[in-house]
Amino acid sequence: MTGKDGGPRTEPPRAPQTVFLERQSYRRRRLIDVARLMPLLGALLLLVPLLWSGAGQIPGAEGPAAPMPMSGAITYVFSVWAALIAGAALFGAGARRWGADDRQSEPGRD
Repeated sequence: MTGKDGGPRTEPPRAPQTVFLERQSYRRRRLIDVARLMPLLGALLLLVPLLWSGAGQIPGAEGPAAPMPMSGAITYVFSVWAALIAGAALFGAGARRWGADDRQSEPGRD
């Protein structure tokens, strides 16, 4: 195809289209993102006590570092464990609500 002057016809540049996501689908995607990241976050948080061996060391001080008390590490691990359970419960409640909303929005479904 040719333009008015006989040269190749070029189309005017289009403005970039904005992506609009409905609020419900946006929240679904964020919920799925949380579900994918929760195991990774939990694993990283449970590995933190391995870094505590030199927690009592003062920079510039001589001598071995005072180790972290075992009771503090156990309290931390069980606190992270409880937080992960609470997070999974919240995720489950959100997923149930999401499923109930889907069933209500489909009129032909029994």
